[in-house]
Amino acid sequence: MKKLIQSLVPLALVAAAFGASAQDFPGSKPITIIVPFAAGGPTDKVARDLAEALRKPLGGATVIVDNAAGAGGSIGANKVAKAPADGHTLLVHHIGMATMPTLVRNIPFNVENDFEYVGLINDVPMTIIAKPTIPANNWKELVAWIQANKGKINLGNAGVGSASHLCGMLFQHAMGVDMTAVPYKGTGPAMTDLMGGQIDIMCDQTTNTTGVIEGKKVKVFAVTTPKRLGIPVLKDVPTLQELGVKDFNVSIFHGLYAPKGTPAPVLKKLNDALKAALKDPDFVKREEALGAVVVNDRRTDPAEHKKFVKSEINKWSPLIKQAGVYVD
Repeated sequence: MKKLIQSLVPLALVAAAFGASAQDFPGSKPITIIVPFAAGGPTDKVARDLAEALRKPLGGATVIVDNAAGAGGSIGANKVAKAPADGHTLLVHHIGMATMPTLVRNIPFNVENDFEYVGLINDVPMTIIAKPTIPANNWKELVAWIQANKGKINLGNAGVGSASHLCGMLFQHAMGVDMTAVPYKGTGPAMTDLMGGQIDIMCDQTTNTTGVIEGKKVKVFAVTTPKRLGIPVLKDVPTLQELGVKDFNVSIFHGLYAPKGTPAPVLKKLNDALKAALKDPDFVKREEALGAVVVNDRRTDPAEHKKFVKSEINKWSPLIKQAGVYVD
């Protein structure tokens, strides 16, 4: 019995120390948010806005953003999956958390089992836009043009696995017309070629399109949300649903994740801080300026966040397999 007690003492001390560290979280150690895409993109912008908003509810902690791009977002996600489970390394990822399991066939982690789900951050609507010289000025005319140009239409995207790629796949499926996908290395060059008429159509996030729509550098035909948006430049743009395109509800969500095994008290502090950040007026204002909608429903809870991502995996997996286009 004496030996048993002696053997248990070190374990108790470790547990006590671990509990104390969780209670003191985040302490003086910085928190790093990994963004699995290049700096300057919409996910990077969301992460940097969130980092600023998290500092106060985390007691003035230092929160930094680190970009680890590549392989459809799986490189950065894997970095977090393999990080120490202490709450100091987090991941901000978009809809890629739901598409990576299918898009990346040799993915080195399990999306559902290798992360703790902290909560959703925002939803970013998508827009159907086209080159400024397209001979169509409304949805009916666009549909007629698409039907008349089968086999000739170029559909641009920011790269395999990008939001514009995923939305483009769903758009083709909904229209029943095969289009030639033209992947670029980022939204910037894709948008430049769309504005210049080198490609015909794109489906991309409001975070990327509101400026060029307002500047009349592209034509906008629809938004992908169930209801019209309140953004001034898009408030008169119809939804695909009201135009008769059923079951086309696409928003690019962003969520916050931690490595699997992160202590429950730490996760609670992170979730509380996230919920406080989502109510921060400055954060909300920044997101609205991007055309994003800050989440204020049950998906800010970890369990509902995970449930939602699972439903998105089930939604996108068959479409990706049907297209047969993969990152690896």
